[in-house]
Amino acid sequence: MPRRVDHRLEPHDDRVTRFCRERHLATLTTPRPDGTPHVVPVGVTYDADANLARVITSRSSRKARHVAATPDAPVAVCHVDGRRWLTIEGRAVVRAEPDAVAEAERRYTERYGTPRPNPERVVIEITVTRLLGNL
Repeated sequence: MPRRVDHRLEPHDDRVTRFCRERHLATLTTPRPDGTPHVVPVGVTYDADANLARVITSRSSRKARHVAATPDAPVAVCHVDGRRWLTIEGRAVVRAEPDAVAEAERRYTERYGTPRPNPERVVIEITVTRLLGNL
């Protein structure tokens, strides 16, 4: 029987912190109303202290609408960089409060650069339930 590898990671693992400071795009998977997965490329930030991953987007985006339509939506964000990868699983909500959006923009700027202006910006906040990866 093949050996099963455990890919679980701890939230404050230095490898996770370092990987999430590098510039990697990711995919965000959200549930469509019919239950099928909707997968799109995103920039994401990870905050181990708050146990949150954040994705900025427009309130009219499909990803934001899917999350808003499914309270406490189960989602996954996956980064791949060659043989290294990190998946962040969790429960998502859409937040439009100015302080939540500003914090997400600040963190996005640190990792990816200044986002373009967007008066319709919201943040998808993901409460992390599991980290998996090979770092």
